[in-house]
Amino acid sequence: MKQFKIRCSAISKIMADSKTAITDKQLSSIVELENKPKRTDKQEETLQGLIKKRDNPQLSETAKGYCKDWLKTNIYNSRTVVKSKYLDKGNIMEDESIDFVADFLGFGFLMKNEQYFENDFLMGTPDVILNDLVIDVKNSWDCFTLPLFETEIPNTDYYWQLQGYMYLTGKTKGKLIYCLLDTPEHLIYSTAKWYCINQGYEELDQDIYKEYHDNMTYEGVDDKLKIKVFDIELNQKDVEKMKARVTECRKYIDELLNQI
Repeated sequence: MKQFKIRCSAISKIMADSKTAITDKQLSSIVELENKPKRTDKQEETLQGLIKKRDNPQLSETAKGYCKDWLKTNIYNSRTVVKSKYLDKGNIMEDESIDFVADFLGFGFLMKNEQYFENDFLMGTPDVILNDLVIDVKNSWDCFTLPLFETEIPNTDYYWQLQGYMYLTGKTKGKLIYCLLDTPEHLIYSTAKWYCINQGYEELDQDIYKEYHDNMTYEGVDDKLKIKVFDIELNQKDVEKMKARVTECRKYIDELLNQI
């Protein structure tokens, strides 16, 4: 059985704290109690309990579920296939969105990275790697999923993904960039047709198709309204948290293996 490592795109699956995880306030209490020149029996009991809780972290149910799925994938040599129109658009538009980013941000030309990275804890393939930063590009399905007015990353999954990419590549800066580009024609057609079928139409209604087409293409919209950039810096504390969580997952996977 190969050793567990987490894909950067899935780091968030294991980073959620369990309901019994030690809190920052409890960590502060440990420091406060340890610094006391003399402790009562009750204080000593509290200190030892908090230390035990700190040194024996519990995985969240989400993390445990991910570990179980990872183990099944390796036992049965099979994996869950995830398909959706949102993923399809992202995959189809990947090269075009990178070109759009390059033009809009003045990079001139950006080459899609094809190099796979792996270390003792993580693995992944970043979208774009430059001398001083990593870029990850996301394609919004429509204008309503483009975080145009957000000041913080709306999806923490992508924060952890960028932290992983920076750690893997040795970069200290990253950009998470959302793009809003025209939806490919066949996805517009299939989405409109699916709606018509579910509404009882015998075939695709052209008026409905036109409505979908108009809502899923953005001709005439200023480019500055089709992009949102979030700058992220490497957080070494979060890197250490990722590494510690991978270690916890490995222990849990060993427990699962012992059960079977």
